[in-house]
Amino acid sequence: MSFSTSKGIIEPGTYFMMGNFAAVEAAILAGCRFYAGYPITPSSEIFERASVRFPQVGGYAIEMEDEISSAAALVGASYAGNKAMTATSGPGFSLMMENIGLAFMTEAPIVIINVQRAGPSTGIPTLVGQGDMMQSRWGTHGDIETIAYSPSSVQEFFDLTITAFNTAERFRTPVFVMADQIVGMMWERLVVPSIEKIELTHRMILEPGSRQLPFDYNNDFAPMPLAGGGTFVNVDSLTHDPRGYPSTDHSVSENMLRHLVGKIRNHSQEIWKWDEYMTEDAEELVIAYGSTARSALAAVKSARGKGIKAGLLRLITPWPFPDDIVESASRKVNNIIVPEINYGQIIHPVKENSECPVIGVNRAPGQLIDPLAIVDALEVVAR
Repeated sequence: MSFSTSKGIIEPGTYFMMGNFAAVEAAILAGCRFYAGYPITPSSEIFERASVRFPQVGGYAIEMEDEISSAAALVGASYAGNKAMTATSGPGFSLMMENIGLAFMTEAPIVIINVQRAGPSTGIPTLVGQGDMMQSRWGTHGDIETIAYSPSSVQEFFDLTITAFNTAERFRTPVFVMADQIVGMMWERLVVPSIEKIELTHRMILEPGSRQLPFDYNNDFAPMPLAGGGTFVNVDSLTHDPRGYPSTDHSVSENMLRHLVGKIRNHSQEIWKWDEYMTEDAEELVIAYGSTARSALAAVKSARGKGIKAGLLRLITPWPFPDDIVESASRKVNNIIVPEINYGQIIHPVKENSECPVIGVNRAPGQLIDPLAIVDALEVVAR
C-alpha cells in the first residue's frame, strides 16, 4: 500500500484492506488527529494501525490505563479543539459509559467505534456478536438521544467512519460506529476517493468576545468554546445553565435536556440511513443490520428463487431508530423477519413501529447467521 509522501494521507485508489484498518484511514481523512484507547479484541487492529498512522500525519495515538480514562481523554482532546476517537469492544464499551455520558452532557463531539464480539462479560473475544446494540442507545444513565451507524462491509466501515465524524461535529455529540467482528476483521475491496471529493464538516468555534452563550439551548447547532481559546466558560458534568454553571433550578434542567435530546430528534430524518433490496413487490420483509444483513441479502435472493416475494430493509442507522421507515414498510408486507446475533435487541423497536407480525431469527453470539435459517423462517411465514 502506498501513501502520500507529503502528508501521510492514503492516496486515492483501490485497495484490498481489513475493515479495522479502513476505519483508521477514514478517520485520518476526516481530520481526526487524536486517538486514546486500550487494546481489546477484536478492535485491537484499529489501535495498532492508529499508533503507526497518526504520528505520520502529525497526530497522536495514546494508550491509556483503561477504557474509562480513554473516554475521558477524548472529552479533553475535543475541548482542546481536536477531532478525537477511540475503538473498543463489549467489555470496554461498558467501562466507557460513564464518560460517554460526560461527553453527552458537555456536548463534546467524539467518535467511538465498537467492534462487537460475543458476550456477555468476557464472552468469546475473537468471535462475532451483536449484543451491544441496545447499550449504544441506553447504556449511559439519564435522558439522551444517540446516533449510531452499523456498517455491513469494509467499504461502508470506511464511509461511515467519515460520516460519524461529520455528524459528531455538526451535532456536538458522541457518535457510535457499531461494527462487529466480521466487518472489522474481514478483508475486502476498498475504494478511497480523493480528499477533494470527501465532504467534511468542520467544527463551529465560539470566538472570544462573542455575545453568544457557550451552551446555547435555543440553537441545535451551537458553536463550541475551546479550552485556552480565550472564551470564559465552565464545563461541568452537573446540570448547568447556558453559561456552564451548575444549577438545581428545574427550568434549567428542562431547557438543557430539551436541547440535548431535541437537537437529534429534531433532525432524525436527516440522520437516517437505510437501504432497500427487492422491496417494491415484497410480501415478506427482512430487517437486518451489520454483518447479518449480508446473510439476509443472500436469504432474500434464495427465497426469491423459491417463489417467495421477499425483500430486505437494511438499517444503516439503528439510532435514531427510523420509525417512520419501518412503519411504512410494515403496512405493505405480511410479516417481518428480524435476524440478529443476539437473543433479540433491535427487534423491540421494530415491533413497536410495525403493523404486521414480527418474528425474530436469533443466534447466540459466536457465529454468523446462516442464510438458510432466514430462508426457513421466510418459508414458514409465507405458508
